[in-house]
Amino acid sequence: MPVLTRWFIKASFLYLVLAFLLGLWLPAASLWGLSSAGVSPVFFHFFLVGWVTQIIFGVAYWMLPKYTRENPRRNETLAWAVFWMLNLGLVLRGILEPIISSGSSAIIGWLLVLSAFLQWLGGMGFVFNTWGRVKER
Repeated sequence: MPVLTRWFIKASFLYLVLAFLLGLWLPAASLWGLSSAGVSPVFFHFFLVGWVTQIIFGVAYWMLPKYTRENPRRNETLAWAVFWMLNLGLVLRGILEPIISSGSSAIIGWLLVLSAFLQWLGGMGFVFNTWGRVKER
């Protein structure tokens, strides 16, 4: 199993645990009258992008047919950039969503846009790097 696949899968497990914890927090907070502002979007992003998307990316990076014999997984540097952009975007979103929900700030808003752009860029990088590996044998 490639090193990057292990990183994607281990990161996805971490986001699954975090999503489960946030999933516990959401009903508990409302039950106890505590604020859960901004937690719901973080829960969904950690679950769908952090857990589901990253496990798919990791397994696809490992299992899809080789691009070429000399370059089996195409551009490894781009693949690592995808990992870091996706995770930086997720961490920023996890920090910024609760902050922006409690009050508006232009800089926080722009940082939230940056977090979304990093996740989008990571997704597009994955598609670009993987597209050529989806082929007949």
